[in-house]
Amino acid sequence: MTVQQRYMLGLEFIWWLLTAVLAWAVLWPIHKAMYVWPFERWNIIFIVALITLTRYTFLLPHTFIARAQEVKVALFLLMFPLTFVLVEAVNGFMVYIEENTWDGLTGHLPLERKKAVEEYIWAEMLFFGVGSFIAAPVFAVRLLISVWRTRNRGTV
Repeated sequence: MTVQQRYMLGLEFIWWLLTAVLAWAVLWPIHKAMYVWPFERWNIIFIVALITLTRYTFLLPHTFIARAQEVKVALFLLMFPLTFVLVEAVNGFMVYIEENTWDGLTGHLPLERKKAVEEYIWAEMLFFGVGSFIAAPVFAVRLLISVWRTRNRGTV
């Protein structure tokens, strides 16, 4: 393993560590306030997808996939179904709240805390959910540009 590959591996590890810390920090108020959070898995997926796809969009030349054409084409093709899955998950959250209201989730909280928790959950779920399904097609375009540049210009 070359020195550059070690640095890339270390940087990748640091980014995943920061992503995990951010996901924990975002989910901590929800865990503190609620007994059950049925959208926890999707919440984590939204956070990880937004951070990772945004990071790879802007820092693609500094990643392991920078010169891996087959991997970039495969990821390009996977971004389309991923976009639809993420949109469906955000829609599922919104439909659940509209049909079942917040009472089943936050009904045990005092009134002033209930409103604050509901607003926090709604804002962060929509921020990370919508951000992740916007980042997926943007990353796909970045991958397409990178494949073209690598093939025709020799750059990433």
